[in-house]
Amino acid sequence: MVPETGLEIDSSMAAVGAKVARGERITVDDAHLLWTHASDEELKRLASLVRARYHDPKRATYMVMRIINYTNVCVAQCDYCAFYVLPNQEGGYVMTREDVFAKIDELLELGGDLVGFNGGFNPKLPLHYYADLFSAVRERYGDKVEFYALTIAEFMFLADRANLSFADTAARLRDAGVHWITGGGSEILTEDFRKRHAKFKYTVREYLEAQKAVVDAGLRTTATMVIGFDETLEERLEHLDRTRTLQDACLADGHDGIFSFLSWTYKPYGTALGGREITPQEYWRNIALSRIFLDNVKHIRTSVLTLNEDAFRALEYGADDFDLPVEDEVTQKAGATIDRDLDRLLTVPRAMGYEVEYRHAARPPAVAAA
Repeated sequence: MVPETGLEIDSSMAAVGAKVARGERITVDDAHLLWTHASDEELKRLASLVRARYHDPKRATYMVMRIINYTNVCVAQCDYCAFYVLPNQEGGYVMTREDVFAKIDELLELGGDLVGFNGGFNPKLPLHYYADLFSAVRERYGDKVEFYALTIAEFMFLADRANLSFADTAARLRDAGVHWITGGGSEILTEDFRKRHAKFKYTVREYLEAQKAVVDAGLRTTATMVIGFDETLEERLEHLDRTRTLQDACLADGHDGIFSFLSWTYKPYGTALGGREITPQEYWRNIALSRIFLDNVKHIRTSVLTLNEDAFRALEYGADDFDLPVEDEVTQKAGATIDRDLDRLLTVPRAMGYEVEYRHAARPPAVAAA
C-alpha cells in the first residue's frame, strides 16, 4: 500500500527509519519512499547509521589510480559514449606494451599504484592479447602495482569471441595474473535501459551470470552504477536490487563477492545521447540511498572523476572511499576534468573533518595467502 496522506507518509517514514536503526533490510518500496519524501538531512542520518556499522564515522580511504584505455575501437555503439570509433575508422588505436608500461611508470611517479584497463569491444583483439599483456604487467611490476584487468562487459565480449564459457575465461585470465575484473559496463541494470541505449551489449541476466562466474573463479569484483541518463527512479532501484541480490548469492556461496559499489554521473558532452548533467545534490542523495539499501556491501565509493571536489560531500551521505584519478580518456572525452594536484584535493575532505588514509587494492584471499 502506497501512503497518500501526510500522516500516512510520516508513519511510513518513521517505520522505515526504525528499520534502518535496527539494522534491518529495507525493501524497494521503502527505498522509493525515502527517495521521494526524505529530506537531505534524513538521508544523511540514515546513511551514516549504516556507514558506521562498517567504518569509523570520521575516516575515509582513497587510492590514486589511472585508467589505461588500451584501445578505442569498439562495436558496442552505446549512445552515451564519446570515446569509441568503429573498426577500420580513422583514429582507431591499440596501445603497444611499451605504451602501457610508460603510463604505469608515470602513475608510480605520481604516487599511485592502481591501474584500470578499459577499452571496449574490439573484435580484432583475441584472448591471448589480454593474457599476454596482463602476464607482462604482473611480471614487470610484481606487487608494486595492482590492476583492474577488464570490466565485466569487456570480459563477456572476450569470452564470446573466444567461444569459451565465463568460467573458463575467468580461469584463463586468473592464470595470467589477473586478480580483479570490475563491475564496469553495467550503467543501469535494466533490460529497457539497454534496449534504449546499448542494444549491442549483453542482457542484464547475462551480465550478472558473468559477474557471478568471476567471483566463483576466485577473482575480486566491484559493482558500479552510472546515473543521469534518462533512467527512472524505478530503474535505479531495480539496479540496486539486482546488485544486492547478486551479493547475497556470492556471500551464500562463501565468497567475499562485491568489494565495493561506485556510482558516478553521466557526462553528456560529445555523445550521441546528449542531455544535461544532474546536480551534485541528486548524486549525494543517490549515494545515501545506495548506502542504506546495499546493506551487504562494505564500501560505498564516491566519484572524484565526475564530481571533482563536490564528490567529497558524499562522505557525509554514506560514502567511505574514493579514488584520485590521473587519467580516464573515456570520461574525459565526455567532459570530465581531472586535477592532478592530489595534495590540494586531499585538503578538502580533511577540512571537512575526515582522516584520509591511502589504501592498496586488496588481493583475493587465495593469492594473499600464497
